[in-house]
Amino acid sequence: MREIITLQLGQQSNYLASHFWNAQESYFTYSADEESPIDHDVHFRPGIGSDGSETFMPRTVIYDLKGGFGTLRKVNALYEIDGDPSSSSLWSGQTVVQRQQPIEASPYQESLDSGQAPPELSTRTVRYWSDFNRVYYHPKSIIQLNEYELNSTIMPFEKWHMGEELFASLDKEHDLIDRDLRPFVEEADQMQGLQIMAGIDDAWGSFAAKYVERLRDEYGKTPIWVFGAQEPSRGLPREKRLLKLVNKARALAELNSQASLVVPLALPETSLPPTVQLDASSPWHVSALFATALESVTLYTRLKTSDRVYSSNLGNMTDLLNVFGKQTIANLEMSISEPPKPPQNGANGTNGHANGLNGRGENVRSLYETAMDIDNKSEASSQKGAATLDIDLSSPQDLNLGLGGRGRRRRHIFSQVLADRGQDPEVVEIESDLERREQSINGMRRLKVHNYRSGVAFPILDSYPKIFRDHYGQPIRDHVSVQTALSTDSTVMDKVKALRSTVVRSIGLEDRETIGNELAEIADSYKEGWSSDSDMDDDDDE
Repeated sequence: MREIITLQLGQQSNYLASHFWNAQESYFTYSADEESPIDHDVHFRPGIGSDGSETFMPRTVIYDLKGGFGTLRKVNALYEIDGDPSSSSLWSGQTVVQRQQPIEASPYQESLDSGQAPPELSTRTVRYWSDFNRVYYHPKSIIQLNEYELNSTIMPFEKWHMGEELFASLDKEHDLIDRDLRPFVEEADQMQGLQIMAGIDDAWGSFAAKYVERLRDEYGKTPIWVFGAQEPSRGLPREKRLLKLVNKARALAELNSQASLVVPLALPETSLPPTVQLDASSPWHVSALFATALESVTLYTRLKTSDRVYSSNLGNMTDLLNVFGKQTIANLEMSISEPPKPPQNGANGTNGHANGLNGRGENVRSLYETAMDIDNKSEASSQKGAATLDIDLSSPQDLNLGLGGRGRRRRHIFSQVLADRGQDPEVVEIESDLERREQSINGMRRLKVHNYRSGVAFPILDSYPKIFRDHYGQPIRDHVSVQTALSTDSTVMDKVKALRSTVVRSIGLEDRETIGNELAEIADSYKEGWSSDSDMDDDDDE
């Protein structure tokens, strides 16, 4: 097997991961006539419930603050235990149990428990990430940290030192890897890597950085991917925005040296395409958009290995993206389109294959024909194989931080993984033919664009908000076609430079020089192997 173990660190990551696990659960098939293309052993572990029945639960460890789990209990219907705490106590005297008022289950969760059709969710009814969760977790997956309380106004968990100190104290007392993670690692036959979802713009960023540092010491060369979620900051006071930027800068500086790949996730501050309509104030909505991209770009790490062309793993994808061995931070973009419709009346023309349009109204087939245009005569022309999609989740607004009226550089792509799922069968045929041509032309030349494709569309479940729209403005239901592009490119240099110039004076004197130097080194690693002078739209010399 090629297991991936997931770590979920904090409220933002748990919203994101809940969408991810709901999607994984939807791929299970229960009929002898159906076979899932997904290898469920990658993300799920077999076990035995308290009644002796077989169980299949996520390989994940979930951390959150007190109050962050909502209605989710450490034990569930599959792992019920004696609810009397005195039964396992060493104290022989009289005990007094004080119970906090339980959070009332949402109507959605009640309907799942009773086997009834669930009501439609809304931003009003989703109070916690557990309100739309569809998956059972093993009790050892649930780790509540009682030192801080969710949404506390007295001591909010938002400053860098809080996460560092919390991790240090917990790890000293319990050895977190030994207590929480190692049981899952020891169950794995051949672990392909660790997948971490964490907030990076609050104290969870420092908690994650320290956790990854320990993981690297413990597991050496094991691939570690970090998806760093960020809350929308538009409309926040300047001090709060600056605090989030400082946390993000420090998280990137520390994760860059320990993780195999770091993928920042942020909602663009520019307008989204008309195919996406969401409430930026709802973590349920924002995390749903992130989850669509995350689940799609990693789909190929859990396809069954019988698909030898497009099945991959975290280590291989890391090697494809990290061209010079120093490019750990990658940008993630996505585009969604309506899924292809089945042939009508046996026709094979335009009615037979719906050529989906992305958010800019571009024909997906034409986009890929153009993107796969092969011309290897020069370095500049090799950029034609890369795609720019219409939803940029890589914090494009960071480019504006230190622009100072200067023009932006033209993006130079070092490597890109293009993934297309749920696409038109006609497009698949075109792409396969173009790929064969590209391979024959390139010979031994290193490819910059690596293509993965699958007919598995992204599932739109009843737990997922109706944020995707068709060309009539109606919600897309059931499933959606998704294109993603994961790239190491020169915009990372510009973003990190702008981030450094914005936050460096806000970092304490004891860390300022170190963090500033680390950010400068990251920026420098994204200009190796190409000449910036030839790729400037505007001369930025003063």
